[in-house]
Amino acid sequence: MPLGAFLSGGVDSSAIVALMQAQSAAPVDTFTIGFHEAGYDEAGYAKAVARHLGTRHTELYVTADHALAVVPKLPSIYDEPFSDASQIPTFLVAELTRRHVKVSLSGDGGDELFGGYTRYFLTPRLWRKLHRVPAAVRARIAAALHALRPDHADQLAAVAQSAWSGAEARETPPRIGDRLHKLGHVMTADSRIGLYRLLMSAVHHPERIALAGQEPPTPLDTASAWPADLTFAEQAMAIDTLTYLPTDILTKVDRAAMAVSLETRMPFLDHHVVEFAWRLPAALRLPDGRSKVLLRRLLDAYVPASLIDRPKQGFCAPIDHWLRGSLRDWAQTLLHPARLREEGFFDAAAVERLWRQHQTGRMNWQHQLWTVLMFQAWLEAQRAA
Repeated sequence: MPLGAFLSGGVDSSAIVALMQAQSAAPVDTFTIGFHEAGYDEAGYAKAVARHLGTRHTELYVTADHALAVVPKLPSIYDEPFSDASQIPTFLVAELTRRHVKVSLSGDGGDELFGGYTRYFLTPRLWRKLHRVPAAVRARIAAALHALRPDHADQLAAVAQSAWSGAEARETPPRIGDRLHKLGHVMTADSRIGLYRLLMSAVHHPERIALAGQEPPTPLDTASAWPADLTFAEQAMAIDTLTYLPTDILTKVDRAAMAVSLETRMPFLDHHVVEFAWRLPAALRLPDGRSKVLLRRLLDAYVPASLIDRPKQGFCAPIDHWLRGSLRDWAQTLLHPARLREEGFFDAAAVERLWRQHQTGRMNWQHQLWTVLMFQAWLEAQRAA
């Protein structure tokens, strides 16, 4: 059966592809999605890894017009409101892949098993510092960070990076403005678990948007749900494996792939690999707070570190740009204040304020707006059914 792999150029997918190619006499088929918007595109990294490994590589650069063609399909693909905006490029890479192969391997699960997310290590370090700062002071810092325009912060970071020279120069993390706003939110944390929840959350205070809304409790909110006798990083990895991985990542990939009749397989989630990873002592799996050390050592045998070492970016779509461009009319129809008031699920004034601030570039409310939009699109599809 024809077999390929999704390749982002990161540690996880590169490790999968490297092992596939090492066992194949013919070039492995690899597939990548790229973006023209700065701060989102990883296609160049994937192409470099593919070239080094000798795969047969195919890429698609996604535009807002691609997104506009996909959004009407999302309610039927996911069956219920699902607001991870990377669902769009996930569907497009699945569609691209299915034109060439029937089964694709993916690197999903590597982050949760081998400590790939910065938040696993950042949370305890940040909390040790934050909890010593009076709440009133933290509130003022948060207000100052939220007063920054994300686009202006990105521009300043780019200027600083271009002015930085010498051996100490480093690649600037993408979307620094959004990261500063996230930092403003975490300043309000009241516990280490609360801090982790804020780092995990794309939407803060949903009750300010949803009328009579109340968030149900999750393991993220319940200290007793966190496994005992583990380091914090291990606890967080376990919680993510039980929640974020199946309800977001795997749902997103499986629904998108099955919509185009593509089978996906996640080698990291083979039970032998999962059991092996969880038998490893933390000192070996997560030495000195460094991420994916074992996978990096494995990958060193196949790919130069220079092709892999860079700030983690994640598989994100430039929804913030698209909502100000080709998706604007579609979104405005679903978010019209009169429509929201008639339906009665959302605070029309609050949503209108978010929309207006996003359109001017004053704030980046892509996650909040996309969550509302996915509910609205789903509701419209149900009424038309």
